[in-house]
Amino acid sequence: MKITYYGHATLGIEVSGKHIIVDPFISGNPYAGHIAIDELKADFILITHAHQDHILDVEVIANRTNAVIVSNAEIAGYYSKKGFKSHPMNHGGSWNFDFGTVKYVNAVHSSSFPDGSYGGNPGGFVIEGEHKNIYIAGDTALTMDMKLIPMRTKLDLAILPIGSNFTMDVEDAIIASDFVDCDKVLGYHYDTFGYIEINHEQAIKKFFNEGKDLMLLEIGSSIEL
Repeated sequence: MKITYYGHATLGIEVSGKHIIVDPFISGNPYAGHIAIDELKADFILITHAHQDHILDVEVIANRTNAVIVSNAEIAGYYSKKGFKSHPMNHGGSWNFDFGTVKYVNAVHSSSFPDGSYGGNPGGFVIEGEHKNIYIAGDTALTMDMKLIPMRTKLDLAILPIGSNFTMDVEDAIIASDFVDCDKVLGYHYDTFGYIEINHEQAIKKFFNEGKDLMLLEIGSSIEL
């Protein structure tokens, strides 16, 4: 499983020969100008919630790639009405796709489209594929529901927001990594704009002091599990 960080909360995942884009927000991110959005491969687009900084490039990518949009029932229905292929999910539900299993899990946040349409309840994803398991938290506060995840799935990586103001901060993300029983963390949802700027060295040190590994990737960089 290969995971590429495209800035903010946007990820690319290559698993079992399939390409997944999560929460595509590239064209609106001034730090991601070097990412060629027209060259990104996508068989599936996973969306955690409907805010603009998570869906801005969904339609551009889906139009070009014919990707299946996977999200909660409201978001999937929103795009289905526009003619896009979609797969609706809801909290606690799982589905076996041809690349692996996806479970839609709880997140504490808000969710509405830029046009004011209802975006349903926000969520995160647990993805199991190629004998590797990852948790993509989405935009969320620290929540006790995270403790449920390791009851079913032993994680290899937790992808957690760390920018504060709109989501968890670094300290809460450390607690979240305890809750999900995963000491290997990829941080995201930070630095894109003033409200969520962080001190990288301090964040990494705080995780290190707790015996944990926080990765802050350069935009366009990848890791392999």
